[in-house]
Amino acid sequence: MSDALRIVVISADLDVPDPQDTRAMHQAERSRSLRIGLLENGFNLVAVLPADVFLEQRLGQLQPDLIILDAESEARDALEHVVMATRGERRPIVMFTNDSDASNARAAVAAGVSAYIVAGLSSERIRPILDVALARFQHEQQLRHELATTRNELHELSTELKDRKTIDRAKGLLMQRQQLSEEAAYAKLRKTAMDKNLKLADVAQRMLDVVDLLG
Repeated sequence: MSDALRIVVISADLDVPDPQDTRAMHQAERSRSLRIGLLENGFNLVAVLPADVFLEQRLGQLQPDLIILDAESEARDALEHVVMATRGERRPIVMFTNDSDASNARAAVAAGVSAYIVAGLSSERIRPILDVALARFQHEQQLRHELATTRNELHELSTELKDRKTIDRAKGLLMQRQQLSEEAAYAKLRKTAMDKNLKLADVAQRMLDVVDLLG
């Protein structure tokens, strides 16, 4: 499974201009360790990208199966770029960071991160972390699909009930004003719908609108 998994890493540049910048040096070492760990575990690392305004376009071209965000400094800004870049086509996101703030972890998960890993860059941990993140993402996607299907079914049911009430009202008016039986009133509505190539509910609603207009 990992051989076919296309992974993009979002990370800072490994080149640090100032060797005295310990934070940047540490971030570069983290990123280097992550990339080595991915390769050692046989994952297909297709690109390492910065979190910039071009990220959405680049992800659209690369079509990765999973995105890893390696962010220590300015993690929230980087995460925002990644979330915005994947809003049109959701993908599993794994975030590696040294930020152990629980509120930031909750915010990251709420934003769409499948796994928020603090100080978890050892090579032997990478594979199970990514496997679990991918499984969780697929489970969430299935739940979203089921929820969307349920909503559509409820919407269709609600529309069907509304249409039925509209048709019943129109039948009632025809029965009252033209002294028709229920079967004859329904047949008249149905024939009008067929003649005008309209839905039965639309014909009924038009008739009700005219009656309301004329009083």
